Amino acid sequence: MSASHDIAFVVATKDRPDELRRLWRSLRSQSRVPDEVVIVDASARPSTLVGPQAGPPVLRYIRTAVASATRQRNLGLDAVRPEADLVGFLDDDAVLEEGAVEEMLRFFETADAGVGGAAFNMANHPPLDWPVLKRTRLAESLGFYARRRGAVTASGFQTMIGPLARTEWTDWLPSGASVWRREVVRDHRFDEWYDGYSYLEDLDFSYRVGRSFRLAVVAGARYHHLQAPGGRGGGYTFGLREVLNRVHFVEKYPEFSLRKCYAALAMRLLMNIVFAARERKASFIARAFGNTVGLVRSALETR
Repeated sequence: MSASHDIAFVVATKDRPDELRRLWRSLRSQSRVPDEVVIVDASARPSTLVGPQAGPPVLRYIRTAVASATRQRNLGLDAVRPEADLVGFLDDDAVLEEGAVEEMLRFFETADAGVGGAAFNMANHPPLDWPVLKRTRLAESLGFYARRRGAVTASGFQTMIGPLARTEWTDWLPSGASVWRREVVRDHRFDEWYDGYSYLEDLDFSYRVGRSFRLAVVAGARYHHLQAPGGRGGGYTFGLREVLNRVHFVEKYPEFSLRKCYAALAMRLLMNIVFAARERKASFIARAFGNTVGLVRSALETR
Protein backbone atom coordinates (compact mmCIF):
# COMPACT_ATOMS: atom_id res chain seq x y z
CA MET A 1 0.00 0.00 0.00
CA SER A 2 2.45 2.66 1.18
CA ALA A 3 5.57 1.31 -0.55
CA SER A 4 4.99 3.56 -3.57
CA HIS A 5 5.56 6.71 -1.50
CA ASP A 6 8.82 7.93 -0.01
CA ILE A 7 8.07 10.29 2.88
CA ALA A 8 10.39 12.68 4.72
CA PHE A 9 9.71 14.93 7.71
CA VAL A 10 11.31 18.26 8.58
CA VAL A 11 11.49 19.16 12.29
CA ALA A 12 12.45 22.67 13.40
CA THR A 13 13.61 22.72 17.02
CA LYS A 14 15.25 24.94 19.62
CA ASP A 15 16.28 24.03 23.17
CA ARG A 16 13.81 21.17 23.55
CA PRO A 17 15.96 18.02 23.79
CA ASP A 18 13.42 16.02 25.81
CA GLU A 19 10.55 16.81 23.46
CA LEU A 20 12.72 16.04 20.43
CA ARG A 21 13.71 12.64 21.82
CA ARG A 22 10.04 11.88 22.54
CA LEU A 23 9.07 12.79 18.97
CA TRP A 24 11.92 10.66 17.63
CA ARG A 25 10.69 7.65 19.63
CA SER A 26 7.18 8.09 18.22
CA LEU A 27 8.60 8.17 14.67
CA ARG A 28 10.75 5.08 15.23
CA SER A 29 7.73 3.18 16.62
CA GLN A 30 5.43 3.87 13.66
CA SER A 31 3.78 0.92 11.90
CA ARG A 32 5.22 2.53 8.75
CA VAL A 33 8.47 4.28 9.69
CA PRO A 34 9.26 7.43 7.66
CA ASP A 35 12.08 7.20 5.14
CA GLU A 36 13.88 10.33 6.29
CA VAL A 37 13.83 12.92 9.09
CA VAL A 38 15.61 16.26 8.74
CA ILE A 39 16.17 18.06 12.05
CA VAL A 40 17.01 21.75 11.83
CA ASP A 41 18.31 22.76 15.25
CA ALA A 42 18.77 26.31 16.51
CA SER A 43 19.53 25.18 20.09
CA ALA A 44 22.39 26.56 22.13
CA ARG A 45 23.67 22.98 22.47
CA PRO A 46 23.43 20.26 19.77
CA SER A 47 20.83 17.54 20.19
CA THR A 48 21.89 14.11 21.45
CA LEU A 49 20.22 12.68 18.33
CA VAL A 50 23.26 13.76 16.30
CA GLY A 51 25.11 10.84 14.73
CA PRO A 52 24.29 7.67 12.82
CA GLN A 53 21.14 5.80 13.78
CA ALA A 54 20.52 2.09 13.29
CA GLY A 55 17.81 1.50 10.70
CA PRO A 56 15.22 3.85 9.25
CA PRO A 57 14.45 6.64 9.20
CA VAL A 58 17.55 8.22 7.73
CA LEU A 59 18.47 11.11 10.02
CA ARG A 60 19.86 14.38 8.68
CA TYR A 61 20.86 17.02 11.20
CA ILE A 62 21.40 20.70 10.40
CA ARG A 63 22.62 23.36 12.81
CA THR A 64 21.58 26.97 12.33
CA ALA A 65 22.15 30.16 14.28
CA VAL A 66 18.80 31.56 13.12
CA ALA A 67 16.00 30.60 15.52
CA SER A 68 12.99 31.01 13.25
CA ALA A 69 10.46 28.30 12.40
CA THR A 70 10.02 29.62 8.86
CA ARG A 71 13.75 29.83 8.16
CA GLN A 72 14.43 26.43 9.73
CA ARG A 73 11.69 24.71 7.74
CA ASN A 74 12.94 26.25 4.50
CA LEU A 75 16.45 25.02 5.29
CA GLY A 76 15.04 21.58 5.95
CA LEU A 77 13.23 21.57 2.62
CA ASP A 78 16.52 22.29 0.86
CA ALA A 79 18.09 19.25 2.55
CA VAL A 80 15.38 16.64 1.88
CA ARG A 81 16.49 13.89 -0.49
CA PRO A 82 15.07 14.07 -4.03
CA GLU A 83 13.56 10.59 -3.61
CA ALA A 84 10.92 11.92 -1.20
CA ASP A 85 7.68 12.55 -3.07
CA LEU A 86 5.90 13.51 0.17
CA VAL A 87 7.42 16.00 2.64
CA GLY A 88 5.96 16.66 6.06
CA PHE A 89 6.51 19.09 8.92
CA LEU A 90 6.37 18.16 12.60
CA ASP A 91 6.65 20.39 15.65
CA ASP A 92 9.19 19.08 18.13
CA ASP A 93 6.48 18.78 20.81
CA ALA A 94 4.23 16.57 18.68
CA VAL A 95 3.77 12.83 19.27
CA LEU A 96 2.30 10.62 16.53
CA GLU A 97 0.06 7.69 17.35
CA GLU A 98 1.50 4.38 16.15
CA GLY A 99 -0.40 4.10 12.87
CA ALA A 100 -0.45 7.79 11.98
CA VAL A 101 2.11 7.77 9.15
CA GLU A 102 0.56 4.64 7.62
CA GLU A 103 -2.88 6.26 7.68
CA MET A 104 -1.52 9.41 6.05
CA LEU A 105 0.15 7.40 3.29
CA ARG A 106 -3.07 5.46 2.76
CA PHE A 107 -4.86 8.77 2.22
CA PHE A 108 -2.34 9.91 -0.40
CA GLU A 109 -2.53 6.54 -2.19
CA THR A 110 -6.11 7.34 -3.21
CA ALA A 111 -5.89 11.16 -3.36
CA ASP A 112 -5.90 12.71 -6.82
CA ALA A 113 -3.28 15.18 -8.04
CA GLY A 114 -5.47 18.10 -7.01
CA VAL A 115 -4.81 17.35 -3.33
CA GLY A 116 -1.74 19.34 -2.30
CA GLY A 117 -1.47 18.70 1.42
CA ALA A 118 -3.01 17.02 4.43
CA ALA A 119 -2.71 17.45 8.18
CA PHE A 120 -2.68 14.89 10.95
CA ASN A 121 -5.71 14.89 13.25
CA MET A 122 -4.93 16.51 16.63
CA ALA A 123 -6.49 14.20 19.21
CA ASN A 124 -6.06 16.56 22.17
CA HIS A 125 -7.13 19.82 20.58
CA PRO A 126 -7.83 22.48 23.25
CA PRO A 127 -11.42 23.73 23.55
CA LEU A 128 -12.50 26.78 21.58
CA ASP A 129 -12.55 30.08 23.49
CA TRP A 130 -15.98 31.73 23.55
CA PRO A 131 -17.68 29.10 21.34
CA VAL A 132 -21.17 30.57 21.75
CA LEU A 133 -20.02 33.98 20.48
CA LYS A 134 -17.83 32.67 17.68
CA ARG A 135 -20.44 30.33 16.23
CA THR A 136 -23.24 32.86 15.91
CA ARG A 137 -24.62 33.96 12.57
CA LEU A 138 -23.65 37.53 13.43
CA ALA A 139 -19.98 36.60 13.85
CA GLU A 140 -20.07 34.73 10.55
CA SER A 141 -21.84 37.52 8.65
CA LEU A 142 -19.26 40.05 9.87
CA GLY A 143 -16.40 37.79 8.86
CA PHE A 144 -15.11 37.41 12.42
CA TYR A 145 -15.51 33.64 12.59
CA ALA A 146 -17.33 30.75 10.89
CA ARG A 147 -19.07 27.61 12.01
CA ARG A 148 -17.28 25.46 9.43
CA ARG A 149 -14.10 23.81 10.66
CA GLY A 150 -10.90 24.92 8.96
CA ALA A 151 -12.40 27.94 7.21
CA VAL A 152 -10.65 31.27 6.58
CA THR A 153 -13.04 34.20 6.93
CA ALA A 154 -13.23 37.57 5.18
CA SER A 155 -11.31 39.11 8.10
CA GLY A 156 -8.38 36.75 7.56
CA PHE A 157 -9.13 34.83 10.75
CA GLN A 158 -9.09 31.05 10.57
CA THR A 159 -11.45 28.72 12.39
CA MET A 160 -10.06 25.89 14.47
CA ILE A 161 -10.25 22.34 13.18
CA GLY A 162 -10.33 20.27 16.36
CA PRO A 163 -10.40 16.48 16.64
CA LEU A 164 -12.26 14.95 13.69
CA ALA A 165 -14.30 11.77 13.47
CA ARG A 166 -13.99 11.74 9.67
CA THR A 167 -11.63 13.22 7.09
CA GLU A 168 -12.62 16.76 6.09
CA TRP A 169 -11.58 19.35 3.50
CA THR A 170 -10.32 22.69 4.79
CA ASP A 171 -9.12 26.13 3.65
CA TRP A 172 -5.94 25.99 5.73
CA LEU A 173 -3.79 23.49 7.65
CA PRO A 174 -1.66 23.78 10.77
CA SER A 175 1.94 23.04 9.81
CA GLY A 176 2.84 21.41 13.14
CA ALA A 177 1.87 17.96 11.82
CA SER A 178 1.25 18.02 8.08
CA VAL A 179 2.33 16.38 4.81
CA TRP A 180 2.69 17.97 1.35
CA ARG A 181 3.32 16.76 -2.16
CA ARG A 182 6.90 17.41 -3.26
CA GLU A 183 5.80 19.62 -6.15
CA VAL A 184 3.97 21.85 -3.67
CA VAL A 185 6.98 22.51 -1.45
CA ARG A 186 9.11 22.91 -4.55
CA ASP A 187 7.03 25.91 -5.61
CA HIS A 188 5.93 27.23 -2.19
CA ARG A 189 8.13 28.15 0.75
CA PHE A 190 7.43 29.70 4.14
CA ASP A 191 7.42 33.49 4.26
CA GLU A 192 10.45 34.35 6.39
CA TRP A 193 8.90 37.70 7.33
CA TYR A 194 7.31 35.60 10.08
CA ASP A 195 10.39 35.26 12.23
CA GLY A 196 11.07 33.81 15.68
CA TYR A 197 7.98 32.00 16.92
CA SER A 198 6.54 32.66 13.44
CA TYR A 199 2.92 33.00 14.53
CA LEU A 200 0.47 32.44 11.60
CA GLU A 201 3.19 31.24 9.22
CA ASP A 202 1.22 28.00 8.80
CA LEU A 203 -1.97 29.87 7.93
CA ASP A 204 -0.13 31.91 5.31
CA PHE A 205 1.67 28.91 3.79
CA SER A 206 -1.30 26.56 3.67
CA TYR A 207 -3.82 29.16 2.53
CA ARG A 208 -1.49 30.11 -0.33
CA VAL A 209 -1.19 26.45 -1.34
CA GLY A 210 -4.96 26.03 -0.93
CA ARG A 211 -5.64 28.58 -3.64
CA SER A 212 -4.31 26.03 -6.16
CA PHE A 213 -4.77 22.67 -4.40
CA ARG A 214 -7.25 21.00 -2.10
CA LEU A 215 -6.34 20.49 1.56
CA ALA A 216 -7.57 17.85 4.00
CA VAL A 217 -7.27 16.72 7.61
CA VAL A 218 -7.01 12.93 7.80
CA ALA A 219 -9.10 11.65 10.69
CA GLY A 220 -7.30 8.32 11.12
CA ALA A 221 -3.82 9.89 11.20
CA ARG A 222 -3.85 11.01 14.81
CA TYR A 223 -1.28 12.85 16.90
CA HIS A 224 -1.02 14.67 20.22
CA HIS A 225 0.36 18.17 20.65
CA LEU A 226 2.05 18.15 24.06
CA GLN A 227 2.77 21.86 24.06
CA ALA A 228 6.08 22.83 25.61
CA PRO A 229 6.11 26.00 27.74
CA GLY A 230 7.52 29.29 26.54
CA GLY A 231 7.14 28.91 22.80
CA ARG A 232 5.09 32.06 22.25
CA GLY A 233 7.24 34.34 24.36
CA GLY A 234 5.80 36.76 26.90
CA GLY A 235 2.25 38.08 26.88
CA TYR A 236 3.18 41.46 25.42
CA THR A 237 5.28 39.94 22.63
CA PHE A 238 2.57 37.51 21.64
CA GLY A 239 -0.13 40.19 21.79
CA LEU A 240 1.92 42.33 19.44
CA ARG A 241 2.39 39.38 17.06
CA GLU A 242 -1.33 38.66 17.13
CA VAL A 243 -1.95 41.99 15.44
CA LEU A 244 1.09 42.60 13.22
CA ASN A 245 1.26 39.06 11.86
CA ARG A 246 -2.48 38.97 11.15
CA VAL A 247 -2.39 42.27 9.27
CA HIS A 248 0.64 41.11 7.27
CA PHE A 249 -1.30 38.01 6.22
CA VAL A 250 -4.45 39.92 5.28
CA GLU A 251 -2.56 42.52 3.24
CA LYS A 252 -1.06 39.79 1.05
CA TYR A 253 -4.41 38.61 -0.35
CA PRO A 254 -6.91 40.96 -2.02
CA GLU A 255 -9.91 38.77 -1.15
CA PHE A 256 -9.63 39.75 2.54
CA SER A 257 -11.05 42.88 4.16
CA LEU A 258 -8.56 44.92 6.17
CA ARG A 259 -11.47 46.76 7.80
CA LYS A 260 -12.98 43.50 9.01
CA CYS A 261 -9.53 42.35 10.12
CA TYR A 262 -9.11 45.41 12.35
CA ALA A 263 -12.60 44.91 13.76
CA ALA A 264 -11.82 41.27 14.59
CA LEU A 265 -8.51 42.27 16.17
CA ALA A 266 -10.32 44.83 18.32
CA MET A 267 -12.63 42.03 19.46
CA ARG A 268 -9.55 39.93 20.25
CA LEU A 269 -8.24 42.80 22.40
CA LEU A 270 -11.53 42.99 24.30
CA MET A 271 -11.48 39.23 24.85
CA ASN A 272 -8.00 39.45 26.35
CA ILE A 273 -9.19 42.19 28.72
CA VAL A 274 -12.10 39.97 29.79
CA PHE A 275 -9.75 37.00 30.25
CA ALA A 276 -7.47 39.20 32.39
CA ALA A 277 -10.38 40.12 34.67
CA ARG A 278 -11.77 36.58 34.81
CA GLU A 279 -8.53 34.64 35.21
CA ARG A 280 -6.66 37.32 37.18
CA LYS A 281 -3.51 36.68 35.16
CA ALA A 282 -1.03 39.43 34.34
CA SER A 283 -0.15 37.67 31.07
CA PHE A 284 -3.54 38.59 29.62
CA ILE A 285 -3.08 42.23 30.61
CA ALA A 286 0.31 42.22 28.88
CA ARG A 287 -1.23 40.49 25.86
CA ALA A 288 -3.98 43.12 25.64
CA PHE A 289 -1.35 45.86 25.87
CA GLY A 290 0.58 44.18 23.05
CA ASN A 291 -2.65 44.11 21.00
CA THR A 292 -3.12 47.83 21.60
CA VAL A 293 0.42 48.73 20.56
CA GLY A 294 0.09 46.51 17.51
CA LEU A 295 -3.13 48.15 16.40
CA VAL A 296 -1.61 51.63 16.74
CA ARG A 297 1.59 50.64 14.93
CA SER A 298 -0.29 48.89 12.16
CA ALA A 299 -2.69 51.79 11.63
CA LEU A 300 0.22 54.23 11.34
CA GLU A 301 2.13 52.00 8.92
CA THR A 302 -0.86 51.49 6.59
CA ARG A 303 -1.66 55.19 6.19
